[in-house]
Amino acid sequence: MSVFYRLAADAVVIVHFAYVAFVVIGLLAILLGLACRWDWVRNFWFRSLHLLAILVVAAEAICGITCPLTTWERQLRSLAGDTTYRGDFIADWVGRLLFFDCPPWVFPVGHVLFGLIVLTTFVLAPPRWKRTVS
Repeated sequence: MSVFYRLAADAVVIVHFAYVAFVVIGLLAILLGLACRWDWVRNFWFRSLHLLAILVVAAEAICGITCPLTTWERQLRSLAGDTTYRGDFIADWVGRLLFFDCPPWVFPVGHVLFGLIVLTTFVLAPPRWKRTVS
C-alpha cells in the first residue's frame, strides 16, 4: 500500500508544480502578450482564472495557511513511510523546484507581491469578453 501513497504523493507534487507554473508562466505570457499585442492574453476566462489562482495563494500567505496541496502531499508521504519530499525522478526534481530553504517571511511576502503584480496587470490591461461578429 505504501507504493500507492508514494505515487499519490508524487501526483500531488506534479499538480502543485503545474499550479505554480500556471501562475508564473501565465504572468510572463500576459506581460509578453501585452507588449506584443496578442489578443489571447486578454481572454476573460484565462485572466480571471489566473487572477483567482494567485489570489488564493496570496490569501493563504496572509492568513498563515499552509497550502492544502503541501499538507496533502506530506500526509501521503507519511502514509507511504517517507520522511522527505523525494519520490521518483520527476517528482524529486519538481519537489526541488517547489521546496527550498529560505527565511520564513520570504514566501508570504513573495506570494502577496506576486499577487499584487497580477492584480495590477488585471486592472491596467483588463481582460475582454470575446467579441461577436455580426
